[in-house]
Amino acid sequence: MANSNNKIVVPEARAAMNKFKMEAANEVGVNLQNGYNGNLTSREAGSIGGQMVKKMIQSYESGLQG
Repeated sequence: MANSNNKIVVPEARAAMNKFKMEAANEVGVNLQNGYNGNLTSREAGSIGGQMVKKMIQSYESGLQG
């Protein structure tokens, strides 16, 4: 089993980050499961991360305009 080096600084944020990841996966058409997702291709995993970054940037930019 792979061990993740990504640490969530605020433990209460874990559920929100998981929800955010699932929404991003749904938006790019990747079937993400709760738990182990070792069957994903690098392209699928990268598209989820890319979508998450895109949404974070859009959120940040809209906050600057408000």
